[in-house]
Amino acid sequence: MALPISPIFNASRSIGDILVANGRLTEQGAAQILDYQKAQNLQFGDAAIALKLLTKDDIDFALSQQYDYAYLNATNTSLSPALLAAYQPFGAVSENLRAVRSQLTLRWLGKQPQQNVLAVVSPSKNDGRSFVAANLAIVFAQQGHRTLLMDADLRAEPHKSQQSLFKLERSLGLSGILANRAGLEAAQLVPGLPHLAVLPAGAVPPNPQELLGRLAFGNLLEGASQQFDIILIDTPAGGDFADAEIIATRAGHAMMVCRNNQTLLPEAQHLASRLQGGGVELIGSVLNDA
Repeated sequence: MALPISPIFNASRSIGDILVANGRLTEQGAAQILDYQKAQNLQFGDAAIALKLLTKDDIDFALSQQYDYAYLNATNTSLSPALLAAYQPFGAVSENLRAVRSQLTLRWLGKQPQQNVLAVVSPSKNDGRSFVAANLAIVFAQQGHRTLLMDADLRAEPHKSQQSLFKLERSLGLSGILANRAGLEAAQLVPGLPHLAVLPAGAVPPNPQELLGRLAFGNLLEGASQQFDIILIDTPAGGDFADAEIIATRAGHAMMVCRNNQTLLPEAQHLASRLQGGGVELIGSVLNDA
């Protein structure tokens, strides 16, 4: 699956044109703003807000269209509201996620050729690993990277899966691919978020460790790394199962998520030791206080 690359900046469309085309502003309103802008020597957005014809949210939306920065407005219910990077891209959580993205870019991406697969791990179930993986995938996609979010938690309850967060259609998913019943076409593009595809876990198999340990999983990652710039893999809790170690070993690199005031330090240290003992490069950790 190849994702189209959009231009980084589309200056040919003015803010007024974008908002009129999207039904947020009338042509008469746009003309009124332009007249006021010239008379008061203001930016278009400042003039529109002063006239109370637009809100800051409207201006942010138009700028996101100009700069190819995709996000969803509050009236769009196609995804879970937990995907803050999609719905609140200018909030504190999204800003923190972009800081994590920057650190990963410096420490992980580009250090070696074709190094673009990262397992997102955590010691226990409620550390927020899936939340971080999903939102981090969104901010990478917003930067223009062709991003694949792979749900390799083949034990997750349906309402806690990436399929639930992104409200995806049922598919054979990763378990179907590893059982040789499907290919990478099981990944689904996310409407409204260009550059992002999600491969759901699929049906819960009776033998998740055996499936993940098959050569097919390594072949899948190798093939996907040729089609995507970034591959983030959601994993089961590392303290409960060996699945996360298997996945991280295949990926070669991992990032650990811990929850503030909940994750026990000995558990995190034990998981880190096991991963590093298996040859996994632990890029860093994220303290989740969401």
